[in-house]
Amino acid sequence: MSDKPNDLTYFEGKIVPTSEAKLSLQTHALQYGTSVFGGIRGYYNEEQKNLFVFRIRDHFQRLINSTKIMQLQTLRTPDELVDITLDLLKQCNYRQNVYIRPLVYTSALQLSPRFHDVPTQVGIYVIPLNDYLDTTNGLSTCVSSWRRIDDTTIPTMSKVSGGYVNSALAKSEAVQNGFDEAIFLDSRGLVSEGSAENIFLVRGGKIITPSLESSILEGITRRTIFALANHLGISYEERSISRSELYIADEIFFSGTGVQVAWVKSVDRRVIGDGKVGSVSKKLQDLYFNVVKGNEKSFMDWLTPIY
Repeated sequence: MSDKPNDLTYFEGKIVPTSEAKLSLQTHALQYGTSVFGGIRGYYNEEQKNLFVFRIRDHFQRLINSTKIMQLQTLRTPDELVDITLDLLKQCNYRQNVYIRPLVYTSALQLSPRFHDVPTQVGIYVIPLNDYLDTTNGLSTCVSSWRRIDDTTIPTMSKVSGGYVNSALAKSEAVQNGFDEAIFLDSRGLVSEGSAENIFLVRGGKIITPSLESSILEGITRRTIFALANHLGISYEERSISRSELYIADEIFFSGTGVQVAWVKSVDRRVIGDGKVGSVSKKLQDLYFNVVKGNEKSFMDWLTPIY
């Protein structure tokens, strides 16, 4: 078999060349953001000559949960979506790190912003992707002037496309002001998350992260961090976090499928700790990358090999 990858997408019930996966300008989801999506990573292990997909079923279960929250019709189970994606990846034949984006979207060509009684389709595309944000040199961040959307406004436990306007505003504000990433406060003025990632503080060797009440996405990588912390004997706590607590943290890091595990060097131009990657962040980051690449046998049940 050739090692050359194939640019393919799952679209309208079949795998087609990506160039053929096109939507009409009138598509309901394009007009109103009435779709939900996921983000899944595959890591290529050069020594093992295999591509490992990380926690694929967990991601598709969350996608289906998102459809339930938003009243989107879905005709596929998580296991069926897993099978479709594995078939797609095999046909794509990537021998490098990839990012997989599944999308359940309202496909009708009609007006009226609503979720109920609108037909849907499933789309899945794959792209090569290494680091989304720098994971080695430390990120400069700022607290955004934009507040994180509240769960009573747009459900924050659903990865609904329209809600990411909120993230885009915060991200653009941060980057245009010379920072790498933004940190949201929630409607109460307490720390929520980054523009597209969960946030963790370390104080006195203990990990602290905002609880679900802070309008966060219930991240799968966030859950992974809890498991890895247990494995390393590091304690963690979910609770409310004030803005000023960011400035006195010993360490801060982000987690998420896109960002992976990336440490934070500064917040609002205040240096965090000594301005270097902290020991807790480094241990978790190192273990995480070993796990997702298939180099930690005790965590292989999280990985699905493609080849």
